[in-house]
Amino acid sequence: MSLRDRISEDLKSAMRAKDALRLSTLRLVQAAIKDRDIAARAEDRCDGCEESEILALLQKLVKQREESAATYENAGRLDLAEREQAEADIVRTYLPTPMDETEIEEAAETVVEELGATGLKDMGKCMGALKQRYTGRMDFSKAGETVKTLLQSRA
Repeated sequence: MSLRDRISEDLKSAMRAKDALRLSTLRLVQAAIKDRDIAARAEDRCDGCEESEILALLQKLVKQREESAATYENAGRLDLAEREQAEADIVRTYLPTPMDETEIEEAAETVVEELGATGLKDMGKCMGALKQRYTGRMDFSKAGETVKTLLQSRA
């Protein structure tokens, strides 16, 4: 079952179970996917967005929720922070298991070797390859630091 279908089925289940938080979160996710589909159609991709784009979108939604939760927590609004964190947890269930630091380092080394990258000028190429291969699983801020370190040592 595709990710899109799974989200749709879970939305229906949340409706039946009258789970308000899960329902509102999944509606938000579906709306974001539909927005991305519309943008894809504008680019002449009639099938809508791809699975990798949906994974990137979900990652972005999780990150937004976590940032909002931190902001609410700093402002003393723990009720809103808890809700944002709960929404992030719901969205996170649709993402594949994230890579740990060792896996990120290995993937970065592999990409740098495969592309024959020699310096920081190749950073964009390396990050593009990582994003293409590991969207939804990798924390790209950590990967960026790792790739930068690897490329600086080669220069």
